[in-house]
Amino acid sequence: MPEITLPIRTERLILRRFEGADLDAFHAYHSLPETARFLPGEAKSYTKCMESVGKYANFVFEKEGDWICLALEAVDGPGLLGEVVLKWLPGSGQGEVGWSLAPAARGKGYGAEAADAVLKLGFEELGMHRIEGKLDALNTASAALCERLGMRLEARLVDKWHYKGQWATELMYAILEDEWRARRR
Repeated sequence: MPEITLPIRTERLILRRFEGADLDAFHAYHSLPETARFLPGEAKSYTKCMESVGKYANFVFEKEGDWICLALEAVDGPGLLGEVVLKWLPGSGQGEVGWSLAPAARGKGYGAEAADAVLKLGFEELGMHRIEGKLDALNTASAALCERLGMRLEARLVDKWHYKGQWATELMYAILEDEWRARRR
């Protein structure tokens, strides 16, 4: 797998490694129940956020099972807006994308811009063939984002997970490298 060159720049965003200075902003939104609603686990304590930021700052992406979590920052001003994740799944050329945004950054297209940059990284630089996104069916904002990215709904797995005291239906979206390239033309 090729080396990942950071930072990644888009029209409005810088995608970069996490830094210690991101901790307070990361905690500010990951400590909120509304952020944790569609993520595994409960809202994060400050200590858990410290662990996460440290892990995200020092990622290694060399083999199946590895993943990167990149901090999102606006080009026109510093400050953590959220994060975007790319996992290297088992199987030839398989990946998974995910995201989480601070409340003030939601609804402004940052998630789609960041996720599209990670799709480009996966397909153009890392040679992936297929990238998927898995989400709770109640997460309508993320489902809409997947559709804006050109991902197709491949599966609806009813009562797939039991978390946070209830059963959740999982939606699986995906896009192939040739579909992604055709969309960009």
